[in-house]
Amino acid sequence: MATRVLVVDDSALMRKHIRNMLEDKGYEVDTARNGEEGLEKVASFEPAVVTLDINMPVMDGITCLSLIMEQNPCPVIMVSSLTEKGALSTFEALELGAVDYVAKPGGTVSLNINDVANEILAKVKAASRARIGKARGLRSRMRARREQAEVKHQTKPFRTSSRVATKSRTATKTVSSDGLVMIGVSTGGPSTVEDIICSLPANFPLPILIAQHMPARFTGVFAERLNKIAALDVIEINGPMDIQAGQVLIARGDADVKVIQRAGRYKVSTIPSDNSYLWHPSVERMGLSVKDLYDPKSVICVQLTGMGNDGAAVMAELHELGAKTIAESEETAVVYGMPRELVERGGADLILPNDEIADQLIEWAMGAR
Repeated sequence: MATRVLVVDDSALMRKHIRNMLEDKGYEVDTARNGEEGLEKVASFEPAVVTLDINMPVMDGITCLSLIMEQNPCPVIMVSSLTEKGALSTFEALELGAVDYVAKPGGTVSLNINDVANEILAKVKAASRARIGKARGLRSRMRARREQAEVKHQTKPFRTSSRVATKSRTATKTVSSDGLVMIGVSTGGPSTVEDIICSLPANFPLPILIAQHMPARFTGVFAERLNKIAALDVIEINGPMDIQAGQVLIARGDADVKVIQRAGRYKVSTIPSDNSYLWHPSVERMGLSVKDLYDPKSVICVQLTGMGNDGAAVMAELHELGAKTIAESEETAVVYGMPRELVERGGADLILPNDEIADQLIEWAMGAR
């Protein structure tokens, strides 16, 4: 039986393009012109995957998504314009439970949607295997726990909030050469990354490098969003930057990132993407630069949800050399591709659900201090 996909978009041209590319690959496809019609067809057509435009009349994609998740939860891929507003809406959708997104290359009504045909097909295939219920439930519990912690920080007397205290300490942070945390993540990742980073304390002692597969317009918004809600400083990498203890560095989209050494100081720098690597920012390329400079025994690797195998090989090598490694468990990974590759290579010390990863990082990074 063919996998059913519902395409919800107010543009007849977009509906036609996406429908044709999916039907050519054997999917059974239905379409809807707006969120209200899409909501009705989710109930009647029972799709395995929904592609959902954000900007639509009658009912927009965000409203439709929230109702889908409430009434008939299923994997949803948002179709978003490559603008700052589109990025903000996309992160709101991911927070509500969308598993992934596709950025239109030509704006709101894209005549170049065929440029991302392979991405759409790959993400629909991955989404059809996504686990929605358990992952969403764990994220909800983590969010509730974080909100309780925030209330506690706000009401505790004679104490500045963690985030403000962290910002005021930035000038005194030391450049790190004695360890780091490296995180690789793709499909389904932004919400998981947010939950992990926001569960770390302001005094977390290691720098954190994150390669999240994303376009450049999105990584800046992602970093800014995290910086507003996390206790740690979160910054997008835009050029050579010192690697500072207790700082989260997000690799810039549509490029790669590597660790370099200058005048005895470790820095991280954005470099042009290399076509010999399939995904960008490349986890593998970032990891190879870490392996070249850092003592593996001082490195912690985390492989989160995502399709493909980016980063699995170098993390397995680092593990063999003494690095500590975590693979997200199949129980919570929206797509188990990247973590599975690390596990199958024998490169995971621990296989953990996403709501236990922050606690493990704290134990490894702070337990011996």
